[in-house]
Amino acid sequence: MRVYMLQKTAYPWLLFLYLFFCQTAIANTLPDFTSLVEKNGPAVVNISTSQDTAPPPAQRNKQQIDPEEIPDLFRHFFGEEGQFPPIERSSLGSGFIISSDGYVLTNNHVVEKADQIIVKLFDRRELVAKVIGKDKRSDIALLKIEAKDLPVVNIGNSNQLKVGEWVLAIGSPYGFERSVTAGIVSAKGRSLPRDNYVPFIQTDVAINPGNSGGPLFNLNGDVVGINSQIYSRTGGFMGLSFAIPIDVAMDVVEQLKKSGQVQRGWLGVLIQEVNRELAETFSLPKPMGALVAEVVADGPAEKAGIKAGDIILKVEDHTIEIASDLPPFVGRMKPEEKVKLTILRESKQIELSVELGALPIDEKPLLAGSPNKQNGQDPILGLKVADLSETQKNKEVKQGVVVKAVFKGPAQQAGAQVNDVITMLNYQPVSSVQDFRLIAKALPKNKSVPMQIQRQGNPMFIPIRINE
Repeated sequence: MRVYMLQKTAYPWLLFLYLFFCQTAIANTLPDFTSLVEKNGPAVVNISTSQDTAPPPAQRNKQQIDPEEIPDLFRHFFGEEGQFPPIERSSLGSGFIISSDGYVLTNNHVVEKADQIIVKLFDRRELVAKVIGKDKRSDIALLKIEAKDLPVVNIGNSNQLKVGEWVLAIGSPYGFERSVTAGIVSAKGRSLPRDNYVPFIQTDVAINPGNSGGPLFNLNGDVVGINSQIYSRTGGFMGLSFAIPIDVAMDVVEQLKKSGQVQRGWLGVLIQEVNRELAETFSLPKPMGALVAEVVADGPAEKAGIKAGDIILKVEDHTIEIASDLPPFVGRMKPEEKVKLTILRESKQIELSVELGALPIDEKPLLAGSPNKQNGQDPILGLKVADLSETQKNKEVKQGVVVKAVFKGPAQQAGAQVNDVITMLNYQPVSSVQDFRLIAKALPKNKSVPMQIQRQGNPMFIPIRINE
């Protein structure tokens, strides 16, 4: 009986000790960020901007107001002459110091339209910053403040990051300065809409408005990225954050320091993704590479002999797994650099040498969209097409046939739409309705073939398959 009572009394203590050691063991496996934050926190800055904008049109139409008619309570909103003053807008962001003499790195969108930029340091000093250079394509801005012996971050290597690795962000979300959040690397090399030249790092670190431009650290305390964007349906954090790799950023920084602008390699092609259907069409064992939807006239690709319908599989020894791999890889190369391309053309691999050009400022997006003369309906594909009129021809479309109607058939299944302009079918150029009919009649059965179209100014390929 005494032994039983002893066991009953000791059980809660044994359970307590067991849970205590379990919690201690779990805690020991989690990273400790305290020393990292203490060391690097002082190099992270708060950035505030102001912008003077013109008053809205509705106000501008009422600018002339008799000052005597304005009550004293509201007079300070107007000028002495009763005119509306410019509206001052402000924004908040983050940044970090990369050199002790005052160079600060942040996002371009934080300072893009600012009339004045104020950098607030860890010791509460507020200094006016000068813009050394900005690059919209990579969303990088380099600032300079007049100060000495400033704390700096250590620049790391984003290429060595691994998915699942712990990372930490410091910034000013919603103006709360030096806020610290942590998470892991969710993915690498992410391509986002309208951001063709940045292979983003995806994380689940909590990032919110105001974190933009702040550093992303690895556990060694090295900056591996610049927090730039979030995916959100509410405006707040939803578990998807994107950072610019620091290797990309520092390449931009060096060019901004030297010339105030960034030059990128340019191939001169419009590309699209290769999906399962297109892979079958081009006899690929799996979806891969970048499909050339259009070749820019007199561009580097055209001079090297690249054609619409080619699939770029490799640049030098770098394999292009998906189309979005191509722009950032080529973009980091220099104009006039010669590179070797491995392409697939009509089911055969060939190699071409291309001398890259300089990316034009007004270049159209690199990634293509998702897939009253003689009229006639083609019974094979299920299309009614017409020759292009002279007014329909332009710089992008010089020949082809326009789709007037889509009926049940292979073209409808492939996603063809009214007003599409068909410029190529099964690698053969289409210049008239007669050409189109002859090529369509000769198409093989039970095999996908490519059809190039222009849709709202964007060239793209769709796979056509005629089943018996």
